Amino acid sequence: MIRVALTGLLGRKLRTALTAFAVVLGVAMVSGTLVLTDSIDKAFNFIFTDVRKGSDVVVTGKSPFHITEGQGTFAPTIPQSLVAKVKALPDVALADGGVKGDAQLVDRNDKAIVFGGAPNLGFSIENGDSPFNPLKLVSGAWPHGNEVVVDENVAKKKHFAVGDTIGVQAEGPVRRLRISGIVKFGSASALGGATLAGFDLQTAQQLFDKEGRVDEIAVAAKPTVTDQEVVNEVRAVLPPTAQVRLGSDQAREDAKQTNSFISFLRGFLLAFGGIALFVGSFVIANSLSITIAQRTRELATLRTLGASRRQVLTSIGIEALVMGTLASVTGLVAGLGLAKGLFRLFDAVGFTLPNSGIVFGTSTIVIALVAGILVTLVASLRPALRATRVPPIAAVREGATLPESRFARFRTVGSALTTLLGFACLAFGLFGPNLGTKGILLYMGLGALLIFIGVALLSVRLIQPLVWVLGWPAKRIGGAAGSLARDNARRNPQRTASTAAALMIGLALVTLVAVLAAGITTSFRGAVNKIWKNADYAITAQNNFTPIPPASAEAAAKNPIVEAVGNVRTGDAGAFGKAFFATAVNPPAATMFTLDWVQGSDRTMAELGDSGAFTDKDYAKTHNLHIGSPVKLTFADGSQKTFTIKGIFDPPPGGSPFGKVTISQATWDRYNENPRNLYAFIRVRGGETPENLQALEKTLAPFPNAKVATRQQFVDNQISGLNSILNILYVLLALSVIVSLFGIVNTLVLTVFERTREIGMLRAIGMTRRQVRRMIRHESVITALIGGVLGIVLGIVLGGLLVARVDFIQFSLPLVSLIIFALLTIVVGILAAIFPARRAARLNVLEALQYE
Repeated sequence: MIRVALTGLLGRKLRTALTAFAVVLGVAMVSGTLVLTDSIDKAFNFIFTDVRKGSDVVVTGKSPFHITEGQGTFAPTIPQSLVAKVKALPDVALADGGVKGDAQLVDRNDKAIVFGGAPNLGFSIENGDSPFNPLKLVSGAWPHGNEVVVDENVAKKKHFAVGDTIGVQAEGPVRRLRISGIVKFGSASALGGATLAGFDLQTAQQLFDKEGRVDEIAVAAKPTVTDQEVVNEVRAVLPPTAQVRLGSDQAREDAKQTNSFISFLRGFLLAFGGIALFVGSFVIANSLSITIAQRTRELATLRTLGASRRQVLTSIGIEALVMGTLASVTGLVAGLGLAKGLFRLFDAVGFTLPNSGIVFGTSTIVIALVAGILVTLVASLRPALRATRVPPIAAVREGATLPESRFARFRTVGSALTTLLGFACLAFGLFGPNLGTKGILLYMGLGALLIFIGVALLSVRLIQPLVWVLGWPAKRIGGAAGSLARDNARRNPQRTASTAAALMIGLALVTLVAVLAAGITTSFRGAVNKIWKNADYAITAQNNFTPIPPASAEAAAKNPIVEAVGNVRTGDAGAFGKAFFATAVNPPAATMFTLDWVQGSDRTMAELGDSGAFTDKDYAKTHNLHIGSPVKLTFADGSQKTFTIKGIFDPPPGGSPFGKVTISQATWDRYNENPRNLYAFIRVRGGETPENLQALEKTLAPFPNAKVATRQQFVDNQISGLNSILNILYVLLALSVIVSLFGIVNTLVLTVFERTREIGMLRAIGMTRRQVRRMIRHESVITALIGGVLGIVLGIVLGGLLVARVDFIQFSLPLVSLIIFALLTIVVGILAAIFPARRAARLNVLEALQYE
């Protein structure tokens, strides 16, 4: 039977290749994801290892909770005098203090140098020859005084050389520094677009507003002692606000947030690989079902010659195994190219990732091959079982068909129950009590899987009416060819439903994403229009979301046209045993915003004083807070202060700029070194005018990391980040649509084989080649439209359920996107028909009439 199976595959090369292509794409996505994330992981490991190279022990500021990178809060600094104390310890060979922060490089046109939204890293270099220094000097010398070294990526792309002057902005306005040298970082070939700026210690302290303080102390132990002995010795001289770790432990601590990001990215991308394989399983099952139906007499002959049902099952299984193995190997190799494409995709949408070379690990090979082969075998199981039910008598009967399963009469009920069970699981995952993140994702994933399977099985009952409606234009436009196409689509509802199901899944997910995006966008616009009361402009970071130093807002406040500046500080704080996103405001903010107060009023923001706070309704309900309730906040430096709730507000759908707890700006700044503004809102004399905008832009010219925006620009800028994410999602989901496109191609090619004699008869009685092509094309479009209609409707339903779960999103129907999806469905149908239609039109009439 092995020889029979292999001979059968070789005899159906085209059909096998088209069926296997679905597996190739799915495995390529899985392989590409693993290669991409392993490569990023390797690059980050190099970075964090190189940073701590030479550091046996590291002293840093101590925070009572984990500080989220880039959210406006920093670990406390430590006195510079501590460096001398550490250096004087008997077991310490060398100790250097250093500071670090955001250092925005500025080009000759006074524009911020940014590559793909990556960070702009600035740090001190006390001694260029120090073993703690991870940089390598390419040309020039290490910085002294009013000098800076920059990375070679900046130098090449912006045409800077040693001796040139470059702008640098940190906490204050831009300073012009001489480039003393060009450097590169350790062993990582690319830092993901990050820019590097190095200064001597005194200059760095001035730039980062940390005179007399350092962020960390790198320590090298003497050869005669262990690292742990040095740790114990250093710990004895540290103040309560500092902590000491082994260099390797500090590297792991530095990498925690990055590792979480990589794990998320890996799971995120693997989900799309799973979707592509899931869609591919429908294509495989449908293609094998058709080929088995066409081989009824062949299989019956094998049974007549003595083959048992088990041997027939084994033969089909071997075919699936060989096809799955070849497709998986091809997809595995294609994944390498896809990984490089994903690097470019993320780079194109402003999300540049570090790269130190492609990693193609053993785990990638095993996981990708096992996934592809298993999906193929599982998808072939039902067609294989059907093949075993071919009776031997079918070998001598013309037009014999496969017998129905004894469970076929339960199909409608079973598919309906599967669909209902899927919605029940999805609803429980969304609305069930006491579910953690893993539980929610598990029930949502299981629910979605059951829904797709159930609807795909149930859709066979909808094929007749859908074909009648969706095929009407084909009949009107295509004449006889269109009528035949509609009849062909109705002839085998099971086949049409299975073919459309693959496209249905892809479009359902695309529609789901569009519905969520429309809801988020509409809700955010509504929230801004509701909250933004009496401000004309907003100051944000150039990338729209990174908290920035308040110096730009302070400079704007000095402009004569400015009446008031309302700041929204941001960062991490802790209360009730958990860290969370907190904010702070100054009194002018009370005139800028209108909130829906459950208790309190807009004046509450101006009357917070030293110990007042306000919170949102959900946080108040969770912790049973009301006016007068005490809340003890813990800050990043370990300080604690009890605040009294003076107001509770109900944020609108779309959210608000405020965190769970908001205090006064003066109090926030007292407990947070180097505070950051998330936003600053400005009211000017004369309101929003081109002249006022130009004046503010001129004021902010020395602060290239900040930009001023009108209300409309502010909304558009904030939404632009969502659009970038949407573009990534649409590209990734396009893989499943491509898989479904080849599913339609495969089905049409197989039906052309099946209807060879019929097409020959039509040609014999006068149908032209053009009409044959038109018939196949209309049939393809009808099938695609069925999948499109079912997918769009299902996507809207699923999107509505998700929106109902999320309080800050309002349901909004993206009509323009839905129309585009419908048009793209027609395009998919037309593209899928090109090859099968040409093949059908080229059939020789005489050979077709005698085809067996």
